[in-house]
Amino acid sequence: MNHNTPLSPRPLHHLSDVRRRVLTSAQLRSHGVTVAEANGQCRPGGPWQQILPGVFLLHPGPPTSEECLHAVLLYAARSPAPGTAQTIPAQPGAEEPHAPQPYADALITGLAALTLHGFSSAPPLPSLDRIDVLVPRLRRLRSTGCARIVRTPSLPGASWITGVPVAPVPRALADAVAELPDAGAVRRLLTEAVRGGHCDPAAVVRELTQARLLSRPHVVDAVDALLAEGRAIAEQRLYRMVHEHGLPDPVWNVDLRLPGGPHLGGLDAYWPEQAVALELDTRAPRQDEDALWSEYARKREHLERLGITVVHITPRKLRDSPEQQATVVRTALMASNDREPAAYVVVLPR
Repeated sequence: MNHNTPLSPRPLHHLSDVRRRVLTSAQLRSHGVTVAEANGQCRPGGPWQQILPGVFLLHPGPPTSEECLHAVLLYAARSPAPGTAQTIPAQPGAEEPHAPQPYADALITGLAALTLHGFSSAPPLPSLDRIDVLVPRLRRLRSTGCARIVRTPSLPGASWITGVPVAPVPRALADAVAELPDAGAVRRLLTEAVRGGHCDPAAVVRELTQARLLSRPHVVDAVDALLAEGRAIAEQRLYRMVHEHGLPDPVWNVDLRLPGGPHLGGLDAYWPEQAVALELDTRAPRQDEDALWSEYARKREHLERLGITVVHITPRKLRDSPEQQATVVRTALMASNDREPAAYVVVLPR
């Protein structure tokens, strides 16, 4: 038998090209190839090679990036029960939208995942010596060859990219940052995540917190820059929402005070005639989140006792549904005619 010899008894025509070239020992057995025969094909000068434990590459040359991805997933995946298979959702333009996938309980993560998500600041796949793969914590696996095992208590939902299950951007970022000592590389990845619209800063900080990475100074510095970047982008979207949806111009970035009294808090936008305040909720989930939320709640309650309506908008809602958020603000402005006049407050630039 050579690498051009068809396997039997089951044909391979139902598989994609890469899945014909990368198979596990169990898959080979289902095609009539014993472990001894597979090992014989992998002898020096033979037509096959064992790329990872139990995973065979059915040609003698170096593996492609796609072959490495599938090999890592096959190595890390939990073997499905006989007669079962995982399926991927239909994707526009996919050749095999419902092809069975043997990748149960394994996701590509880290830098490889970010590259698949389209990050320009992530290295190209051929330059990666190792590919991170996310598996449930109790799986008995070890990192070896081109596969680095990353464990998690529960797997997040997968994004299927070119037939490969990939971790969501926030989780992939956290796994990449965990292995990156370069402050510049960390900052570039986090910045692109926000500028590119891949995710919100809060989601990134949540994953970094859960991974206990915020004790590293270079990560904290990058997160501070990320939050500033996220707020700046959210403010730009807020300006655009007001002007594109015909809302009256507010006063921007102001502080409110009672005459001769205490400071009431800062606001991103305020409509004095209607006594409507708008605040961007850009809290990041850090360890003091409860204290921050209590401060937000106290300020809101105080303003509303004074007759000021407070509208909270998150950057994500502002990004995904600006028209709906504009409707919320417009409704609050129109409802001011039906309310008692608000207390007099002093408006100062922030």
